[in-house]
This record gives sequence, structure tokens and C-alpha cells, in this order.
Amino acid sequence: MTEAENRIKEQQLDLFGDRLSSTSFNGNQFRVYLSALAHLCMVDIREALLQGTKLAKATAGTIRQKLISVAGQVRISCRRIFLALDSTYTRKGIFFTVYERLIDRSQPGPLLVR
Repeated sequence: MTEAENRIKEQQLDLFGDRLSSTSFNGNQFRVYLSALAHLCMVDIREALLQGTKLAKATAGTIRQKLISVAGQVRISCRRIFLALDSTYTRKGIFFTVYERLIDRSQPGPLLVR
């Protein structure tokens, strides 16, 4: 398969790009737009934030499963955001590496205390 075919398959299978269950054209078109936006976000995460990690060449489904769908507790105070991840979560290092790189790319934002 070519690289373009792999990306199309990734969007359809991992990001639900083929789920067009609405009865209206506009509803289905909006679902395709959201799926395309999710795919662009995954590509950006993979290319910019995951370089040098074990997930640098991961598919969108793997990134979603191992990095985004994580159980945790978020507590917000006046000045800080506290994030408590499950003690059995084995990818804390990659998670916080991605977070730090994301903060470095953006404007000054909330402070995360480990």
C-alpha cells in the first residue's frame, strides 16, 4: 500500500471517518470534517510532539489508545491544574514529555504540577 492509502485507512478505521449514520447530508459532512480535523491533530501530535519517543511512528489509533484515552483525575485551583494519573499507567514519561512540548509551543498557559 502507498502512504496515502495508509493514511486514508487510518482515518477510516482509527478516527471513525466512515461512520456516516446521519440521515442528512449536512450531518454526514460535519462528521467527515470532524474526522479530518482529528486526523490533522494526530499528524501534528505525531510529527511535532512525539519525536524521539516510542510513539514517534505510531498510528492514530495507537496514539488515541495509549496517550489520549488515559484515566486520571484533574483538580483545578486558582493558579494551578493538578493532574493525577493512575499509578499503573506505564507511559507517564511520554505523557509529560508531550505536555511540556505542547506548552513550549503555545502561549504561557496553566501550570501543571506533577
